[in-house]
Amino acid sequence: MTGKKSIVFILNPISGSHGKEDVAKIIDETLDKSIFDSRICLTEYAGHAAEIANRCVAEGIDTVVAVGGDGTVNEVARSLVHTDTALGIIPRGSGNGLARHLCIPMDIRKAIGIINSYKIEALDYGVINELPFFCTCGMGFDAFISLKFAEAGKRGPITYIENVLKEGLKYEPETYEVEDETGAKKYKAFLIACANASQYGNNAYIAPKATMTDGLMDVIIMEPFDVFDAPQISIDLLNKTLNKNSKIKTFRAKSIRIHRSSPGAIHYDGDPIMTGEDINVHIEEKGIKIVINPDITEDTCQPNFFLNAFSGFYNNINNVREDIEKQGRRIQAINKNLLRKLTQI
Repeated sequence: MTGKKSIVFILNPISGSHGKEDVAKIIDETLDKSIFDSRICLTEYAGHAAEIANRCVAEGIDTVVAVGGDGTVNEVARSLVHTDTALGIIPRGSGNGLARHLCIPMDIRKAIGIINSYKIEALDYGVINELPFFCTCGMGFDAFISLKFAEAGKRGPITYIENVLKEGLKYEPETYEVEDETGAKKYKAFLIACANASQYGNNAYIAPKATMTDGLMDVIIMEPFDVFDAPQISIDLLNKTLNKNSKIKTFRAKSIRIHRSSPGAIHYDGDPIMTGEDINVHIEEKGIKIVINPDITEDTCQPNFFLNAFSGFYNNINNVREDIEKQGRRIQAINKNLLRKLTQI
């Protein structure tokens, strides 16, 4: 017995948009070998990360580190729920939603520094139709876009934005019946998201107030909107202010049941899957152990304040639009008055 912690790094060599060729070397150089006995495993096919993680649990490994994007993190994490094996994260994907929510640095060496600090906390995770998720799940437009993103053949925020802009304004909202412990209500919605953590990834905050320690999920219902609403929704999504938008309804629940008129897509941490009319979502409280940032809590990660300048620019455009609309109403009133006078001649 060495007295050291056992740790396995599961590395997805193709996830996200970052190169992985030097990751193993950086791990070897940066990991505190006085604390850990380590090994690195490379994934070779879809589902391989889950297989490796399951073997690690059976071997009694102390920590398994997902080196990759949100898909790799989900695949590893769902194998570790309700076990004594903790999840570590080195974010190397295109979105990195869970890592960003937990304030884990995008820099590899700094992320390994978090692992060296080795502070572990039991956190919540969610389940949608028996599929675990750790950041968000949902249906409607975001599940539709997840399908398009998966079919695109290339990753990264540019591909995601291209799909959103191309499909967003022609997407038809659906009607959902949402039931929680207080009863059932019907909503016509562009999307419904259930958030265990605050963001989708890339600092897009779908649920700015969500936390992984309260035993509840934030349910976000985005009502139908028009082309004039879209820029402000985008700004609010990136600036941690979406909960203040008039097109957004939110509430918290431990579990909900959703019924829609026909089968369709759902997503769990961005991975899409087709399912039926009935959707069940619930939170498993403190169901997974995760290596967290010891110096920053999940509530103190900063929003993208640089977007304030863009927000100001948009507000100026919006003010101009309002002035044009006012002038248009004045012209209409003048025309009506002229028409009335002409009919009296």
